[in-house]
Amino acid sequence: MAPHPDEFLLRVTAGPSYDPSTHELVIVNGPTSTPISSAQCTANVNVRIQNYRGLPHGSATTSPYFSSPHHTHDQYSVSFTLIPHSTVSGNALVFGNDFDHPVRDRLPPGFSSAFKFVKWAVDPGLDGDVYAEKPYLYGPALSSINVLRVGEKVSREGEGPDGGWKIPGYVHEDGIEEGGDGNGVEVRKEKGIPDGAAERKKFFLDGEKRKEFEWEEGRVYRGDFFNPYLDFNRALLIEKGTQAIGADYAYTRDHGALADSRPSHALRYVLKNKETGDVFFVVVFTLVPKAELEKEEAEKAKAGSAGDRATVSPVFEPNDDDLD
Repeated sequence: MAPHPDEFLLRVTAGPSYDPSTHELVIVNGPTSTPISSAQCTANVNVRIQNYRGLPHGSATTSPYFSSPHHTHDQYSVSFTLIPHSTVSGNALVFGNDFDHPVRDRLPPGFSSAFKFVKWAVDPGLDGDVYAEKPYLYGPALSSINVLRVGEKVSREGEGPDGGWKIPGYVHEDGIEEGGDGNGVEVRKEKGIPDGAAERKKFFLDGEKRKEFEWEEGRVYRGDFFNPYLDFNRALLIEKGTQAIGADYAYTRDHGALADSRPSHALRYVLKNKETGDVFFVVVFTLVPKAELEKEEAEKAKAGSAGDRATVSPVFEPNDDDLD
């Protein structure tokens, strides 16, 4: 019998690489962004999920974002503010999903036909191989991101982990709009980029147009990726045609069989340079079994109680060797 969605909670993390040790927990539907700094960029990421049921405990179940007329039917959003640390070709930066392990044995019947339809009707720029050992589905960021806003260039403020780049304090709880800020408006005009989001996405399906565009070093860009197809509460991962994976696909039927620790119950988004492999940021959505969380919390509580009882610590008396 397949696991029921109510047996899980959602955990969202984000970081500058695939390595989970570099990630931090995202406060879904929160008023603040998750900052990300890497050699490639300085970024802020926001994740919003309608009817959210997940970690950390006590998280808001919704966001003002979903009350906006543009997003009343959307289920989730991954939005970002980005400053590239070096200029990247518009044809190189991609956004999408990838995995470290095969998923071909978890794809539902009819997936190939469904994917062809979605590629034709929804995102013609989508490309990838879901049957590979490390499957991926990427689209050019310029044509895949639902909303794109080109901002002004900013100056570096010294050195540091963020490269000295500081993101201006934008607040956009109800979402961002297609367009530009400051001289970013002129950049769009110079490149002939249409004003509307749908028209811009179609415009950049042309590879030559993408090559003419550059994600400039030090310029601020804001983007938003959203859709109405992925309902995390039902654990129905139907995203851009990349997954039609219910809880029985998204999580193995025998959790104890995960000897290879494959995160088959996780969906990963990445913004990266496809030509160099450099990662800008990664966002991971993971379905965590409630039983597993309860066990972890019980163990932490037990360890805390043991620590409280240990009120007397042994006195450390150094010997000669310790003093060397």
